[in-house]
Amino acid sequence: MTIEPIVIEPCEPGRLTPDDLRTLFLFEKLTDEQLGWLAEHGCTMRVGSGGLVVREGDPAESFFVLLSGAVSLTTRVGDDEVTTNRTDQRGVYMGATQAYLRDDGMPRKYMASMRALSDTEFFVLAAEDFGGLMRDWFPMAIHLLEGLALGIRNNQAVVGERQRLSALGALSAGLMHELNNPAAAASRATSALRQRVAAMRMKLGKLAAGKVAPDRLVALLELQEEVIERAAKAPVMTAMQVSDLEDELGGWMEERSITAGWDIAPVFAQGGIDTDCLNEMETRLASPELLDQAIHWVGYALETEQLMSDIEDATGRVSNLVHAAKQYSHVDRSAHQWIDVHTGLDSTLVMLGHKIGEGVRVVKDYDRTLPEIPAHPAELNQVWTNIVDNAVQAMHAAGTLTIRTYREDERLVVSVGDTGPGIPPEVRKRIFEPFFTTKPVGEGTGLGLDISYRIVVNTHGGDIDVSSEPGDTRFLIRLPFSEPPSA
Repeated sequence: MTIEPIVIEPCEPGRLTPDDLRTLFLFEKLTDEQLGWLAEHGCTMRVGSGGLVVREGDPAESFFVLLSGAVSLTTRVGDDEVTTNRTDQRGVYMGATQAYLRDDGMPRKYMASMRALSDTEFFVLAAEDFGGLMRDWFPMAIHLLEGLALGIRNNQAVVGERQRLSALGALSAGLMHELNNPAAAASRATSALRQRVAAMRMKLGKLAAGKVAPDRLVALLELQEEVIERAAKAPVMTAMQVSDLEDELGGWMEERSITAGWDIAPVFAQGGIDTDCLNEMETRLASPELLDQAIHWVGYALETEQLMSDIEDATGRVSNLVHAAKQYSHVDRSAHQWIDVHTGLDSTLVMLGHKIGEGVRVVKDYDRTLPEIPAHPAELNQVWTNIVDNAVQAMHAAGTLTIRTYREDERLVVSVGDTGPGIPPEVRKRIFEPFFTTKPVGEGTGLGLDISYRIVVNTHGGDIDVSSEPGDTRFLIRLPFSEPPSA
């Protein structure tokens, strides 16, 4: 990548007199002695039209005051230069504006690039001179400014850390809640399974004690396997269909005086076994006494299969949750890697499942043909978490959450939309400001979207913006397909 050189004329010392400096609003209240000091230590600098005066990220070595001409300030967002200000107002200042802060080991850099839009002239002070005069001439003001700057920095660091811990705690609590449900289900199913297996052993003993003919016992075992196989292939029924079938089976068993038929009928109904199957059992066994015992034995086998399916489903859910948590946190994986963005989106939805709830319909419109992108996956998951959580809260846990991915030129776009009331224009223009929040005190720090913005823009060279109207709010996160070029 070619770096544009800074080409400016040499600085000319002593060109401005104290009277000239007094015409600048920044210096108009200074004493004659102070103006004389500025005239002695400052110089004037000329830059031709289109010339680059300072470059964003370079060491902040000079303090500039515009004397004539026009300039623009730009900042880099990904691969683009975004103009943040244009001015031709005489006396405006820029450059090393924080040189007066005490040395805390942090390098002072230009926060934006400045370019001359016409032939331009500046009054220039070295950053060291500007910082020294500020500390010597205005000590009380400097103490206040330093306290304000350091206070904001420390506050942002503490609150940001607190927010991350709070988010981690909320996610951990949600994950424990999600894990508890399948774990409890597996525990209940295991306890019931132990009882059913014991009952099956007892029933088998009774069948053997009843001196059932070997051929009949073999037929009974074959019948049991056939019924279990039929139950495995039975179509899925609605709750109403299961209830109707349960009544029909209960009536059939009552007509034949099956012991505790009301207890065994729900098991057969849940397995999708109908009266046609029971009629076939009755015909093949040709013994009312054996039919009673056979139905209970087959019922125990059916319930055992159902309980084992419940355990398999519960443990599978636990495994899926653990896998999602691992994908979300990216443990044991490098910080920066090529990733499929959909993996992080899916794991985030799983981790936030307890917050999304049943009242929110989740629509995923993914373009699975999109290539992998270079990213810090754990940081992007923090972005998805902040935005999805905000969307769910905006909808008051009732509405539609739509997550869409698609290509836009050389960028991958993730769109997170909700059907909430929308974001008013006066709020929308401040939504990415640090500490700005519309949530009640104690419910938001105002850093979630600021952190998301910095992760997307500063860390990944992407862009993030929002469009909103009642019933349709969309956050658009654009991420480059390739590594950003190094300077």
